[in-house]
Amino acid sequence: MGLGYLFIAGFFMLIGWLVSSRLKSKFKEYSLVHLSKDLTGAEVARLMLADNGIQDVQVISVEGQLTDHYDPTSKTVNLSQEVFYGRNAAATAVASHECGHAVQHAQAYSMLQLRSAMVPVQNISASVLNFIFMASIFGGFFAHSFLPWNTAILIMIVCYGVFALFAIVTLPVELDASRRALAWVKTRNIVTPNEYDMAQDALKWAAMTYVVAAIGAITMLAYYVMQYLGARD
Repeated sequence: MGLGYLFIAGFFMLIGWLVSSRLKSKFKEYSLVHLSKDLTGAEVARLMLADNGIQDVQVISVEGQLTDHYDPTSKTVNLSQEVFYGRNAAATAVASHECGHAVQHAQAYSMLQLRSAMVPVQNISASVLNFIFMASIFGGFFAHSFLPWNTAILIMIVCYGVFALFAIVTLPVELDASRRALAWVKTRNIVTPNEYDMAQDALKWAAMTYVVAAIGAITMLAYYVMQYLGARD
């Protein structure tokens, strides 16, 4: 894999950890501020879905921290217990954001459709990349004779190209969901101006995790392209 790969991977793992830690810190801070409307995250989610005429999506509680997500296959808004039962600005921000994805789905938002269509390709690319890495680590010279290095790099370029494209497509999907969420909580008077600022800040740091992922994927793609071009010289 080379020192270049390890350096890039390590660097973005560190940045990702820092951003994730900041997000958890913000969520914890804003979780201490009781929402003036006294609504749980689950109640906020159901109200936003109802306001958008969505009746076929369930709001359910799931295990874990920051495990909140919208599942378009089962049509469920999955909220961690902290968000599901939380009566604070952080829970409101996360719950309404996930409902933003449900609204995107209901309105056939093109970028969400594209991201959903890319999920199987993303999963296949991850499996192929894992196989190449395992073969290069444990296969030794056999792996190089079975799969020439230049061919392996080309396959990795394709895989990281898929990762980069998926990460780029994900950005507008996440930003649009946050935009919908913040607009709704404001016009519906779910939050006070101070609570709105908290919700906006929490979603900003959540978005930063996707920005880091996109930059990391693009950087890895560029690294392997340069590796391939260098190997040809």
